[in-house]
Amino acid sequence: MKKEEFKDKVVLITGSSRGIGKTTAITMSKLGAKLVINGRNKERLIEVENQIKNAGGNVMSYCCDITNPNQVEKLIEQTIKTYGKLDILINNAGVSMRGDFANLKPEVVKTVFEINVIGTTNTTIKAMPYIKKSQGSIVFVSSVAGIRGLPRNSAYCASKMALRAIAESIRIEEVNTNIHVGLVFVGITEIEKNKKTIAADGSLITLRDRRNFNVQSLNQVANSIINNIKKRKFRTTLSLMGRINAFLQSIAPDLVERILVLSTNKVKARSL
Repeated sequence: MKKEEFKDKVVLITGSSRGIGKTTAITMSKLGAKLVINGRNKERLIEVENQIKNAGGNVMSYCCDITNPNQVEKLIEQTIKTYGKLDILINNAGVSMRGDFANLKPEVVKTVFEINVIGTTNTTIKAMPYIKKSQGSIVFVSSVAGIRGLPRNSAYCASKMALRAIAESIRIEEVNTNIHVGLVFVGITEIEKNKKTIAADGSLITLRDRRNFNVQSLNQVANSIINNIKKRKFRTTLSLMGRINAFLQSIAPDLVERILVLSTNKVKARSL
């Protein structure tokens, strides 16, 4: 990508204190964008802000909880106060879960939806007037888990499927405003050390290291998100397995289910 490809574009990325959001922010800064980074961990957020500034980037950090509409309103207000406009919103903040549905505490489902869906809608609704004005982009970072329900990921899959419905609705409603709506289905991606997820009982568990698996790098995912914006595409499905999954699900959903059942039974057999 060209160095000044996003020169002076104001980009807000939720959940950008680590992982995909952080890498996307750093990459877009190198392409000339003015960044607004957001997260709930102030210490990590400031580290990313300093990293971007030390590399010569233009960035503002704003620590808040996007599940709170009042805090989101202040986030957008500060963005406009600082930069005068908003060109691109990347809805990246999210949380995953692990556990069989039968063992799920209702609070886990509530937490997943509050962050992945309610937080995303809060931010999008408040940002939309400014995105319309700039005829910019709204991108939803979903997952291949949003293509079909997967075992031990029910609440997460449901939340990511919800993002697709929201994105599709906005595209139709705003067809005449010339804004770009993007939906990126992320596959299995490398994770930062000690990243945690929510267990069925609501406790936090550390995700297994993925370095020995066939995963996409954070840079690959960040570049795919940026390419979605650059080309103003709607759907971008990452990884070969993700594209195969999407294709088979559309033509042979029963086959996909049988494959998943066999895979799940093998995992259960190994654990006995």
